[in-house]
Amino acid sequence: MTIASMTGFARAQGQIDGPQGGSWAWEARSVNGRGLDLRVRLPQGFDTLDGPARAAIAQRFKRGNVTLSLNYEAARDTSAPVINQTLLETLATAAQDVARRFPDLAPARIDGLLAVRGVLETADGAADGADTVEARAARDQALLVGLDQALDALAAARQEEGGRLAPVLAGILDHIDALRTKASGLASNQPEAIRDRLRAQIAPVLEVLSGQPSGTVPAQAEDRLYQEAAILASKADIREELDRLAAHVQAARDLLALEGPVGRRLDFLCQEFNREANTLCSKAAETAMTALGLDLKAAIDQLREQVQNIE
Repeated sequence: MTIASMTGFARAQGQIDGPQGGSWAWEARSVNGRGLDLRVRLPQGFDTLDGPARAAIAQRFKRGNVTLSLNYEAARDTSAPVINQTLLETLATAAQDVARRFPDLAPARIDGLLAVRGVLETADGAADGADTVEARAARDQALLVGLDQALDALAAARQEEGGRLAPVLAGILDHIDALRTKASGLASNQPEAIRDRLRAQIAPVLEVLSGQPSGTVPAQAEDRLYQEAAILASKADIREELDRLAAHVQAARDLLALEGPVGRRLDFLCQEFNREANTLCSKAAETAMTALGLDLKAAIDQLREQVQNIE
């Protein structure tokens, strides 16, 4: 069986080098849901990943409440800054020239010269504070690769959980089918049970009317009793319900063998199971059939409870 659960958790983490480098961790978790409900939580400055993240989730999953979050910690540049001597000397010469020409102006300060863009450089040659479009694009691309890893792991976790549910569902279907077979054996007793119940109900009335001992039915009323019992037995015939139950069991087994999401169809099939069980209980003419119908309803409730976990 290839069914998948809607419950799972996965985490993927890694490191990005470069000007926009840092450590990242994607966490993805999912629980049961009627449809596909997405919640994407991203740090400030990573909003461009929201659309691709939602598209990646929708491509893999069809049902479930999926929560995706990204934790990102930018790397701190611990390399010592390098002074661009050529640029600093050029700026200092220009500052001295300005001071000679305009003596009333405040002289240039060294901290002001160092603050000029390009004077202080990192060891890799990039200007301090550089934030290029290319660097951000490379960072986002690396994060999307990590996202694929997390979602693939989540899909595997859901598939693994579905593998554990498959034998449980198969066992419940076997139990339902066994109860249906037992009910089929009791169905032949329905007409006789209806006739005996009808005789027990009318005997006291006939006793009063005819003066005969209690519990007996006059011979002239026996034929009429059989006619009424036949009519009631026809209305209480459960063979149609049993045939539909057999068809539903086979349909459920076929769905469990299919590729892809089948949870919605299984949920609908559980409603059909329950409808037939209710009808069987309402038509029961003896306590054994009623008890069996209640056992059938309990098994169907177990099936529906497990089906709620299926994608």
